[in-house]
Amino acid sequence: MILLDTPPPDRHTLSEDIQGMMIGCTLVALSIQFLRASDLITGQIAGLALVVSYPTNITFGVAFFVLNLPFYWLAIRQMGWRFTVKNFVAVTSMSAMADLMPLVLRVEPLHPAVGAALFGLCAGMGLLGLFRHGATLGGVGIVALWLQDTRGIRAGNTQLAFDLCVFAVALFLFPWEIVAWSLFGAVILNIIITINHRNDRYIARS
Repeated sequence: MILLDTPPPDRHTLSEDIQGMMIGCTLVALSIQFLRASDLITGQIAGLALVVSYPTNITFGVAFFVLNLPFYWLAIRQMGWRFTVKNFVAVTSMSAMADLMPLVLRVEPLHPAVGAALFGLCAGMGLLGLFRHGATLGGVGIVALWLQDTRGIRAGNTQLAFDLCVFAVALFLFPWEIVAWSLFGAVILNIIITINHRNDRYIARS
């Protein structure tokens, strides 16, 4: 009898991928509502999309979708078409959900601490679900997964490093209290990813 050091990876079915990605997109879209209710920002491409949407008539969903377009080139070159298509579907779905959700769900103004915590928890679990089904929400997520798969650098650490740079710039644009609470939410998000998204613990593939 041959003993394997590790069990062969289970593969997700198409229906499992669809439900996992839709749940992930829904949780992230919900997290955006908590940010808006607290007048907070976040890092990565979602943060840039929020910054664009606040003073303009451009919705978050449209800004998020457009800002992600350049990253598909990296996804195609480094991760393949299957991964790229999943990312496109996830970005498009989350963009639509984030814009449509306020039509059916109203979130009252929240204290920044509560809004940041709820954002971090929902976005962290949503992104974790997407990662485990071979997708991201584009942008830095693509780079983070690529570095984890090829260099062994934890995806959560890559995202947090990028977020720290974004928030450093944000200090010149927003009151420091807003930046501090927003960073709190980003830390919660990335801690969830760092602790739970590990190749040595979860090896299911799509």
